[in-house]
Amino acid sequence: MIKARDPEPGRNGRHTHNYMTIGDVAEFLHVPVNIDDDPLTPELLASGVSVDSRQVRPGDIYVALPGDRFHGMDFVGEAVRRGAVAVVSDVPTSILPALVVDRPRAVLGPLASAVYGNPSRDMDVYGVTGTNGKTSVAYLLDAALTGGHRTTGLITGVVVRGPRTNCPGLRTTPEAPSLQETLASFRDQGVDAVAFEASSHGLAYGRVDGTYLRAGVFTNLSPDHLDFHPNMDEYFRVKASLFRAERCRLGVINIDDAYGSRLAAQIAIEMVSVSTADPSADFLAAEVRAHARGTSFTLHSPYGRFAVNLQLLGSAQADNALAAIAAVAATGNDIVSAIRGVEALSGIPGRLEPVDAGQPFLAFVDYMHNAAGQRTVFPFLRSLTSRRVIAVIGATGDRDPGKRFPLGFTAGSMADIVVVTDESPHSEDPAELRSPVVAGARAARAAHVVEQPGRAAAIELAIGLAEKGDVVVVAGRGHSPILVSGEGSQPFDDRAVVREAILRRDRSSTQLPAG
Repeated sequence: MIKARDPEPGRNGRHTHNYMTIGDVAEFLHVPVNIDDDPLTPELLASGVSVDSRQVRPGDIYVALPGDRFHGMDFVGEAVRRGAVAVVSDVPTSILPALVVDRPRAVLGPLASAVYGNPSRDMDVYGVTGTNGKTSVAYLLDAALTGGHRTTGLITGVVVRGPRTNCPGLRTTPEAPSLQETLASFRDQGVDAVAFEASSHGLAYGRVDGTYLRAGVFTNLSPDHLDFHPNMDEYFRVKASLFRAERCRLGVINIDDAYGSRLAAQIAIEMVSVSTADPSADFLAAEVRAHARGTSFTLHSPYGRFAVNLQLLGSAQADNALAAIAAVAATGNDIVSAIRGVEALSGIPGRLEPVDAGQPFLAFVDYMHNAAGQRTVFPFLRSLTSRRVIAVIGATGDRDPGKRFPLGFTAGSMADIVVVTDESPHSEDPAELRSPVVAGARAARAAHVVEQPGRAAAIELAIGLAEKGDVVVVAGRGHSPILVSGEGSQPFDDRAVVREAILRRDRSSTQLPAG
């Protein structure tokens, strides 16, 4: 019989205060344990949960999920070799004590939360959902809470960060066991408030199940991920599920967004509204001014009126900061400290992140990857110059093909020069990915459009074309350090490539290609 390791908190990097026996797990799931005749099996200790057989550690429950191509049970042998003490799945096995459930993914989050001691109940957890702005709001929540001397944890697609944790984020919303283990680790580190991103994929796949939110923030909704969601109504339904009463205590809703107004009208939990236009909102950002040094606005709130001066660039950051301040203040934290916290935040990776190598023009790297994001960012970039806006854009492969033409059209309508290139093509042909983006950009009949294969070459071209007073933006990937293609993954940081292109550029050798 494989035994779980001794219940020592933090052993082998494991952070948890809770250990469940296999019998406890069976009772939790309301199913019997399919076991051999060993009477000690129900007393085995489970100290973790994993859905990846390659990442199982001694004492884990292995949850074998059905998939499109494989079933997790195909890899149960590896889970056994790595020390799994039981398996939860929709098919039985005799190789390990087995707990058979109809839908293993549906129990994954609650089970992981239980095994790790329901960590979200011991902290104030703030979840952020919406199409655009999730990362920025999460960073701003973290800053607002830190301003009030809270001990914070941050979980985003950029970074996972706590008092003794700092590592890259691997996905926008971690898989349920990873999320619960991270929350438990934060709890053990003395964290009392956490901000995290709740993506629609994360919600649809149950990654957030088992997590209780002190507050949930809704930013906006626009066409995206419609390769995954069949239509906008379903996309909205999944996002709105974050605000169910059993999951979330308070909703912070941007009512400037049409879907936000719809959500505000239907949710049954306590709610505060935020707006930059509607004076009836609970929290209003008025007199928004975005300039080259930051963003300012006047905050009208139930706690008074305040001047807010952000170091972050772009008017969208007023919306994001407003939501963060509202969420923190409405959950009992001092609003003045929250404001001071967001004002101290100097930047967010890959979000209108400037690249300055002494060049006579402005250069930015930004994550805008859909038309809604472009309609927010390009007007700000235009306000920074009386000369040209030069944009490098592309579409990610194996993603919603319906947004490619609008992506090109919006850039072609708002920039002066558009260089269409490759992002991460994944399994798709890069030329076929570029084609609808190029077609959209040319259909706008406003910008000079150049198709340039190879992202490094496209960035080199855009930087070489820039003249004094121009603005260059390399868009779509933001902070991402990896390009993914059919040939595999390769390191590629837009910010580093832009800087290198600036340092070696020779303006006299670059001419505008025919578009």
